Formats: sequence, structure tokens, C-alpha cells
Amino acid sequence: FKETMDFTGVVLTKLDGTAKGGVVIGITDEMKLPVRYIGIGEKVGDLRAFDAAAFADALLADE
Repeated sequence: FKETMDFTGVVLTKLDGTAKGGVVIGITDEMKLPVRYIGIGEKVGDLRAFDAAAFADALLADE
């Protein structure tokens, strides 16, 4: 996949569900690419620039 195109980052969608989003770490580790945007809903307007610090805080936060 990566050998065919010159990717510079990843856009992850469907992070609005109940999962904490730990999949982000696995994907970035496997693909060796930064996450550029995340989708927090189902509409184009729900795409947000990825903020690693805010994501880590949310991932580790107690509910």
C-alpha cells in the first residue's frame, strides 16, 4: 500500500464511538506515519486536526 503512493500522514475516522482510540498508536507504529486528522462524527465538518497531547490526555483520563 505505502509502496504505491507517497503518503505523508493518516486520517482516522470513527473515533466518536465508545473505544478509547488506542488503535491510533498501533496504526502510526505500523505505518510509520503521523496522524494528521481525526473524525469525531460522521460529517466532513467533524474532522479535526489531530492534537497528540490532547489525545494522550483523553486516552489516559479517568472517566
